[in-house]
Amino acid sequence: MYVAVKGGETAILNSYELLARQRRGDTGEAELSISQIQQQLKLAVDRVMTEGSLFDPELAALAIKQASGDLVEAIFLLRAYRATLPRLGTTVALDTARMQLDRRISATFKDLPGGQVLGPTYDYTQRLLDFSLLVQDYDEKKQNLHPDKAKESPIRRVDSASEPIVDSTPRVVDLLNHEGLIETAPLPEGDPAPKDLTRQPLRFPADRATRLQNLARGDEGFLLAMAYSTQRGYANSHPFVGEIRFGAIEIEIAPEELDFTISIGDIEVTECEMINQFAGSKTEPPKFTRGYGLAFGHSERKAMAMSLVDRALRAEELGETVKAPAQMQEFVLSHSDSLEASGFVQHLKLPHYVDFQSELELVRKMRANPSITDEDNV
Repeated sequence: MYVAVKGGETAILNSYELLARQRRGDTGEAELSISQIQQQLKLAVDRVMTEGSLFDPELAALAIKQASGDLVEAIFLLRAYRATLPRLGTTVALDTARMQLDRRISATFKDLPGGQVLGPTYDYTQRLLDFSLLVQDYDEKKQNLHPDKAKESPIRRVDSASEPIVDSTPRVVDLLNHEGLIETAPLPEGDPAPKDLTRQPLRFPADRATRLQNLARGDEGFLLAMAYSTQRGYANSHPFVGEIRFGAIEIEIAPEELDFTISIGDIEVTECEMINQFAGSKTEPPKFTRGYGLAFGHSERKAMAMSLVDRALRAEELGETVKAPAQMQEFVLSHSDSLEASGFVQHLKLPHYVDFQSELELVRKMRANPSITDEDNV
């Protein structure tokens, strides 16, 4: 139980002030703007939007600034704000074959219709600190202090890559589908609308649409660990990256009073389709199966981890033995949300004086009289 703490209001208000000072840092430095965070910390903004379930780069950048860079706290702030927004309508399902691609790679086929597009990626960097960024930072400070004496930075700047691919690009899995070597995903009869996890509580067993919603909002670190476990033998998985896509895609709605769709804007998304081997069953021949991941912005690691865990969670429907943590939907879905996990762990900082005193008295009694056990006091 919790005990109300009296007389702490002044201390709490002072804590707010100290938090604001900490967030601002040295006032001799220029304050970090929302625009700078949005433009220069893009990957952090994309993660906050994905796990916050709200595509708004400006608000995600604001949340990161308010949280002093604590992404889990920023996700909490954004999701709390999202809960106050009205629901005006539902968009048409995305057709990612129409994505304006900035990046598109496959680890399964070298030659693809439309080609491999490397785009922006850390995949081929050496993971060495780039000390020239310190020089750039120094020159920018010098320019702010002495504009008349500033010199051009020695850093060589490279223009952005070519224009994104706009034409419709077929998916890699379609190549396997022509031979019937990969499972298909036909629409169910009537194509029922999926449950909205933001409005309805999670129930078990959860269907795949609900699981994918949960994974999309799940903590990237947790999903990464679960995905890693599947590759180390805890789900008997041998995955291949069928395709990763990153780019802009058009969002459309279909008003009831109209017989056509209306575009309401573009958003950036990352999509991953993972291909896994399936040995077959009594009713199904050997073939490849799929795992799927989709996230806001440029979030490849999240989309890949999501697709691996999605495939692991399909074990039961594919007739596989459920024996690894990543295959247990109640374990994965119940513990993947960073907000719930953070709240449950951090609540331990709140007063537990009465609880501890009772435990303390119990331990003292047990030490004084060894015949007393913990079960005697339950």
